[in-house]
Amino acid sequence: MTSEHAAETALADHLARFSAVTVLVLGDAMLDRYVFGDVKRISSEAPIPVLHAQSRRHVLGGAGNVAQNAVALGARAILLGLRGDDQAGAELAATVAASPAIEDRLVIDPTRPTTVKTRFMSGGHQLLRLDEEVTTPARPALEDLILDRFRAALPACAIVVLSDYAKGVLTDRVLTRAIAAARAAGVKVVVDPKRSRFEAYAGADVLTPNALEAMRATGIDVAADEQAATAGEAARAQADAGAVLVKRSEKGLTLVRRAVAPVHIPTRAQEVADVSGAGDTLVTAFALALAAGAPMPEAAALGNAAAGIVVGKHGTATVSHAELFEALHRTELLAIDDKVMERDAALARIAAWRQAGLRVGFTNGCFDLIHPGHVRLLARARALCDRLVVGLNTDASVQRLKGPERPVQNETARATVMASMASADLVVLFGEDTPQTLIEAIRPDLLFKGADYRLDQVVGGAFVMAHGGRVELIPLEQGHSTTNTIRRINAGS
Repeated sequence: MTSEHAAETALADHLARFSAVTVLVLGDAMLDRYVFGDVKRISSEAPIPVLHAQSRRHVLGGAGNVAQNAVALGARAILLGLRGDDQAGAELAATVAASPAIEDRLVIDPTRPTTVKTRFMSGGHQLLRLDEEVTTPARPALEDLILDRFRAALPACAIVVLSDYAKGVLTDRVLTRAIAAARAAGVKVVVDPKRSRFEAYAGADVLTPNALEAMRATGIDVAADEQAATAGEAARAQADAGAVLVKRSEKGLTLVRRAVAPVHIPTRAQEVADVSGAGDTLVTAFALALAAGAPMPEAAALGNAAAGIVVGKHGTATVSHAELFEALHRTELLAIDDKVMERDAALARIAAWRQAGLRVGFTNGCFDLIHPGHVRLLARARALCDRLVVGLNTDASVQRLKGPERPVQNETARATVMASMASADLVVLFGEDTPQTLIEAIRPDLLFKGADYRLDQVVGGAFVMAHGGRVELIPLEQGHSTTNTIRRINAGS
């Protein structure tokens, strides 16, 4: 099993905890406008296309897009930055207000316009982008107001994202004091940087530069994995950061941490329609996963999965909680071989589930020929726990229990069939006559058995209950039996 697949199996677990996370987004909020239309001729005034406008829309951009992505993924967000006292600023505020899960902490600066990017679109393609902005650094009085609001918001937040688009909000003073305040509060800081050097982000937990930003800051190409790792380490040292996650577009991600081997994560994008805002989506999902307790490589993989979805959409877009869950579920179903594990590897994965606060269930059997009774028992068991481990008798064990003519299918085939079932999260073979030893190693929170057993007959039941777990007897579907099915087959042969 690859390290990448091992990480992917836990991603949906972290996603389930996003609803408990509030992210504080500080940075350059902007309004992204879109004008859609058809091009049918070239202008007589100049060799340029004439766009016949048909519709318009606007969405949150920049730091606002980070906040909107957080909400789409099921979290809450506090948005802090600057906006102008103008029509675009009013539109931006109204768009934030339309999302109750985003708290508006924007500061109004009457001396600058709201940053607006207008994209003119035809047939899914950008013809032109118009930027309206002022990028001068915020005045000291505004810095003070931003920092006051930042400190006031910190206690309600699990993580901070500094979304730097170089529009004047994240000045040296704001960066230094905001990072220091977050560290003092024990809140992690993720920075999406835009500066040509990274010293201003000193003390941040993670920097997430794209390939161009990493190369510009370090002078090191990131085309190859080894180069990306070298550049990432140079960037990390430059900012004295805990880690650097280099976003390398179609080449995926490279995660570099202090005193840890680099991790390279290949891209998950299937078909690219528009890369606008993809970096925001990745950073948001990554930050939320960190706040939810994910190890950093798993958080990066989850961000990578979210970005792989959003680039398939046109314009600045978000990824919903349901979309990401479905994508992760699809991946896990396809990787059925990764569900079948030897005991030690299985125990490591179960320990990770427990660390994430998940309830682990266990059931066992020969499962020689899967029938509807098995399917319903497993489904009912899975509904009562967060993760279901299935103990599967080896061929030798089945022969001792059922006789020399069994099993009909060998252990590899039986494990593969079981792993293909959505209700089974992990399949572990055991060679003993009973699963007692395996149960004692796993220490499940719930132990499942068919209701044809009494509580005192369930192997491992006393052990599980002694350790605070419980035994659930699942009602059986009548008329289903592997032994009877085999008997009927033999009678007809």
